Amino acid sequence: MLGARWSSGKDQPRVGTVDQTGTGADFLQLDTAAAPTSGRATWLAARIRDAVSAGTIGLGDLLPPSRQLAGELGWSRGVVVEAYQRLGEQGLVSARSRGGTRIALVPAAAAQPPSPPAAPVSSPSPAVGGGDVLDLTPGVPDLSLFPRSAWLRAEREVLTQLPASTLRYGDPAGDLSLRQALVSWLAVQRGLRTTADAVVIVTGVAQTLALTAHVLTRAGHSRVAVEDPGSRGARDELAYWGLAPVPVPVDAQGLRVEVLEQGPARVVVTTPAHQYPTGVAMSPQRRTELLRWAARTGGLVVEDDYDAEHRYDRAPTPALQPSAPESVLHTGSVSKALAPALRLGWAVVPEHLREAFVEAKHASDISSPGLAQLTFERLLSSGIYDQHLRRVRRHQRVRRDVLVAALGAVTAGVPGARVTGVAAGLHLLLELPGVDDAALVRALAAEGVVVDALSRHRVQEGPGGLVLGYASLAPHRLHLAAAAIGSALHEAGVRVDGRR
Repeated sequence: MLGARWSSGKDQPRVGTVDQTGTGADFLQLDTAAAPTSGRATWLAARIRDAVSAGTIGLGDLLPPSRQLAGELGWSRGVVVEAYQRLGEQGLVSARSRGGTRIALVPAAAAQPPSPPAAPVSSPSPAVGGGDVLDLTPGVPDLSLFPRSAWLRAEREVLTQLPASTLRYGDPAGDLSLRQALVSWLAVQRGLRTTADAVVIVTGVAQTLALTAHVLTRAGHSRVAVEDPGSRGARDELAYWGLAPVPVPVDAQGLRVEVLEQGPARVVVTTPAHQYPTGVAMSPQRRTELLRWAARTGGLVVEDDYDAEHRYDRAPTPALQPSAPESVLHTGSVSKALAPALRLGWAVVPEHLREAFVEAKHASDISSPGLAQLTFERLLSSGIYDQHLRRVRRHQRVRRDVLVAALGAVTAGVPGARVTGVAAGLHLLLELPGVDDAALVRALAAEGVVVDALSRHRVQEGPGGLVLGYASLAPHRLHLAAAAIGSALHEAGVRVDGRR
């Protein structure tokens, strides 16, 4: 394979030589005369993709170092880097800091979405060949995209410049420099109007919910309104800390405020920018109605902005907090953008709850990890975090498109099947009315495919479906997962009516 020529090992001869005239490269016999004057990265990515499809380059083969190939072509290195990045976003190549850029997928094997099987499938799904697991758990980012080099550089700078006194127990509200940086970032990205005094650094949205529940139960609250369907994890967290969930239905416009008004709760937890798990954005009318409810009743809206950084096909949905800062407690984290393991998030707390909230934070764990806070502040202030988000959005949009197309192919004959909630976030909803989604989840789990049932996030009964995360799987693996879902649906249909 040609890719083997480009090994950087000392025992390997270097076949490619720098073409000082910039007319082309030995690699794939690339001729720069055939390249357009603009869109060179697109042209180069297409040539590599064609070579892989033709079998000229194979799985695991090493591509030339970007600097070397750029020199041979007589182009800037940025053109080659961009071409490799595009191929990486499509899952065709993978890059490692010391292992180079290698072919990770042969697209000819996954170019066509898999078709529904013509007969019941009784053998194990191809998705589990070799004992592999296809995990479509929603809310999990692609952890391979974590900006390790940037994080290490920022952390090294922090440790180099950090006064010893900073290693003491920190402010329970969080490091002031991070809170100030978040004020600016949230103003630009989410339109928030706040101050550093209102921001509390937490270990994630889960801690925000726990601290809020603690403060509210001590103030006499015993119930909290929750979206139905809505996050099972959030509902369980609130119930554990003493707030009984009161379900409020969700429709195509978001939370049904008229039902909220009829209930006993004066606190509501909502995901207005990208409702979990349906993916709908709360309509302007519902937003107005919700804030009027809070003003009229003295109620509190807890705005869970869990994945607002990820959007693809729609304009940004503004946060609720700027319209009613004293009625809305806004919370978010880096769990969906960087990694859940960082345990780093924020809460923007209304003034009348702030002192009690910070006291509860101090009693809970004294303060959030100081080194992680300072490192994240460097990424925010330098613009590196925004660069990372732009890269992740491009990456995830490709994967979303792959899964939507593949699901469309395998569910074409399933009555009522519909893919929704795709404009933003890291998951989508496959609506399957009339299907026992819990049984479907169990059947898929037996085949090594991990998915989430819509019914698990319901309080009251409703149509079934699957909540599918697509962020952590490469495109060819998403095709395999979709094929397994199609097979499981077909098998379930055989058992139900005996006709498929």
